[in-house]
Amino acid sequence: MDLTVLLADYATTDSTNKVNALGLGWSITGTPLPQQAVVVMFRVGWDEANRPHTAIVRLVDEDGAEVAHPGPDGGQPVRLEVQFETGRPPGLPPGTPVMVPICLNVPGGMPLRPGRYEWRVAVDGHEQNGWSRSFTVVHQQQ
Repeated sequence: MDLTVLLADYATTDSTNKVNALGLGWSITGTPLPQQAVVVMFRVGWDEANRPHTAIVRLVDEDGAEVAHPGPDGGQPVRLEVQFETGRPPGLPPGTPVMVPICLNVPGGMPLRPGRYEWRVAVDGHEQNGWSRSFTVVHQQQ
């Protein structure tokens, strides 16, 4: 399996599994974070279809530590978990991968200090270089 991660202001998939996104491709933002979407385009291999998969998308800081969202019960790691499975469409030639897009919309308002952050994706407990998308939080002048 392979995947691509993109950042947008908002994203959704339609009934034909196409991604519709607004503000796609940003990499610099202010704090507190505005609403954002993490778009993960999974390229599911022929031999990986027709099986359930679990993806965990987590936010880490420039040191690789998980970012915690403050709350009444203490800091909770910022992570999203999604389960997906895809079949092989009828007539698909053997060996052809199947694209599975998933859009994770994250509400705004989380305060982050200026610095570099990254959304990292793990699939079925495995991470690979390139399965991430980074962004920079800058200090906004009032």
